[in-house]
Amino acid sequence: MSISMHSASVPIFVRMLNNMLTWLDKAEAHATAKKFETSVLLAARLAPDMLPFTKQIQIGSDAAKFGVARLAGIEAPKFEDTESTLAELRERIRKTIDFVQSVPADKINGSEERDITVPRRDGPMIVKGEPYLKNFVLPNFFFHVTTTYALLRHNGVDLGKSDFLGPLK
Repeated sequence: MSISMHSASVPIFVRMLNNMLTWLDKAEAHATAKKFETSVLLAARLAPDMLPFTKQIQIGSDAAKFGVARLAGIEAPKFEDTESTLAELRERIRKTIDFVQSVPADKINGSEERDITVPRRDGPMIVKGEPYLKNFVLPNFFFHVTTTYALLRHNGVDLGKSDFLGPLK
């Protein structure tokens, strides 16, 4: 039996987004224990020319919701990118989870050969569904998820590999 486009996307997004919720809880506990404002974490960067922590979560969220929406041939919900607290970032992650879980598997399955149009600054990119998921959506999602994790670790949050991977189910 071959793997489905739904099983190669939605459960992966949901798992990692839920892991991120746990990381944010640990980040808040760390800031409280060390007596600093969580805004320090929200503005954190690994390098001066990279996007800050908040943006990493926003883009990771967008990768999941736009990826699923485009594969399903539906509109993704619009999020305003105005999150400025850990609570607001948690809410964005939860809304992303709710959206990707709301898309029926049969809307995503069979999208392997569907033309997917991705808006780009230099003009739209058109690619088939399977390479879109494997070579664009998943790497982009994991880039921003991993950067989120790295920013928290860099700032002393007690996270380990098991926090990144989450519980096996």
